[in-house]
Amino acid sequence: QVQLVESGGGLVQAGGSLRLSCAASGRILNMNAMGWYRQAPGKQRELVATITRGGITNYVDSVKGRFTISTDNTKNTVYLQMNSLKREHAAVYYCNGAFHIPLKIYWGKGTLITVSS
Repeated sequence: QVQLVESGGGLVQAGGSLRLSCAASGRILNMNAMGWYRQAPGKQRELVATITRGGITNYVDSVKGRFTISTDNTKNTVYLQMNSLKREHAAVYYCNGAFHIPLKIYWGKGTLITVSS
């Protein structure tokens, strides 16, 4: 099994920054990719950013240039640096870990980000 634990959420003023962390533990050897998703009230969960084991990143268009995903393999942790936050970025952010063959997806419990004006 894989455990993913997010941290770093909270209340931030519009224009501010936050860094989310997701610590992975368990059977994570050869995990193919990790990522961040978010779910705002009344909306479906959506992709924010992913990073493969090889370091290839992918972002939803709305956060390109504003958010940065990275990993520290020595700590089995993936980060999401979020800058210039807007109210529309408020959501519960979930960490995701994926094995491709066979396909297995793991989720953290989420961390809430609230953006005040």
